[in-house]
Amino acid sequence: MKILDWERLDAADRAAALVRPAQRSKAGLRDAVRSIVEDVRDGGWDALAEIAIRIDETPPQRLAVGPAAEAARRELADKDQAAIALAARNIAAFHDACRPRDVTVETMPGLNVAKVWRPIERIGLYIPGGATPLFSTLLMLALPARAAGVPELVVVAPPATGGLDPAIALAAEYCGIDAIWTVGGAQAIAALAFGAGDIPRVDKICGPGNAWVAAAKALVASMAGGPAIDLPAGPSELLVIADAGADPATIAADLLSQAEHDAAAQVLLATDSADVAARVAAELERQLPLLPRVETARSALRNGRILLTRDLDEAVTIANLYAPEHLALAVADPAPLLERVRNAGAVFVGRHAAETFGDYLAGSSHVLPTDGAARAWSGISVHSFLKAITVQSIDAAAAAAIAAPAAALARLEGLEAHARAAEARAEQVAA
Repeated sequence: MKILDWERLDAADRAAALVRPAQRSKAGLRDAVRSIVEDVRDGGWDALAEIAIRIDETPPQRLAVGPAAEAARRELADKDQAAIALAARNIAAFHDACRPRDVTVETMPGLNVAKVWRPIERIGLYIPGGATPLFSTLLMLALPARAAGVPELVVVAPPATGGLDPAIALAAEYCGIDAIWTVGGAQAIAALAFGAGDIPRVDKICGPGNAWVAAAKALVASMAGGPAIDLPAGPSELLVIADAGADPATIAADLLSQAEHDAAAQVLLATDSADVAARVAAELERQLPLLPRVETARSALRNGRILLTRDLDEAVTIANLYAPEHLALAVADPAPLLERVRNAGAVFVGRHAAETFGDYLAGSSHVLPTDGAARAWSGISVHSFLKAITVQSIDAAAAAAIAAPAAALARLEGLEAHARAAEARAEQVAA
């Protein structure tokens, strides 16, 4: 990773230091995604199967979770099953506690305005697959949805040799999921968006993925009749802020934990200590060859930066500019820095808080906004699977009291029919 002195960079160089990897927006990707999405939308199951066979060499299949989960209990070690159970308990507990409550406000005597929450009817969940099937993502999506009361979850995941991965099967059972469709990529997003064969169209699509999946989600959400989506969730990001007392080996381990996700992942370190910067760079070189996914992590590190800052306040300023998916505050006194954090998907506070804990079992969801979207978007939560409906109720006296002012406001906007509808209430009460 390059070490850059932030104080010596001009505005253009600072902007360049915080640019996301170019491979996230490869030339032609959007056109290719559009072609796949439109083919599935127009051709249904036959088009979906043809594309799936061409890309993944297998047609979509509906795999029952029950038998696979039963087999998983025989295959997985007790400690692994216990770890999945612990993660499921923590995630469910957090999101159950975060479910919003209905609120009613009497804005004036006799006039009550309420906000009530209702679950979205049918949610599509995309679970990334490939070399490392992410059973944790299934927990992080489905359990908040269950906490929200979503009645129907449609789950898709890229096909894997040998059927359902045992950990995914067990996680699915904890989430009350009966079956998983084995289809991935832009074609899976299109199937969820518009329906294909027995895969029903959904009201909202949630879940992270590669650049193809992210582009497909954005596209279907913009199309007529398309679903809502959760958030821009692409390749992983981590920015660590470290002080002079931070442990270089631990910081390097954290950076590598995100670098191993994807060649397009990005990791950054901002520190006011030149010594820590140099030692972290050395630790990265030492630890990198020991990883099974060494080439993926090495590619990601080429997109990484170590930024030397004037002080920790400047490091937080950089974090707010970058708006990372994950922000770690590896400092002795994180509270003052946390107060200044404005843009981040998730924050890990103090030397003992590992991003890995958040990835698996702390309780909050690890599906978070990337590519700077944390400036305006939140990560997945129970709110992601709910919609708010406002409800107004009014008695006769209140209706008579507000009819005239409502009519006056309507006429200020030139809407006479609105005014007359308000006045009709007053006349109704008078009669």
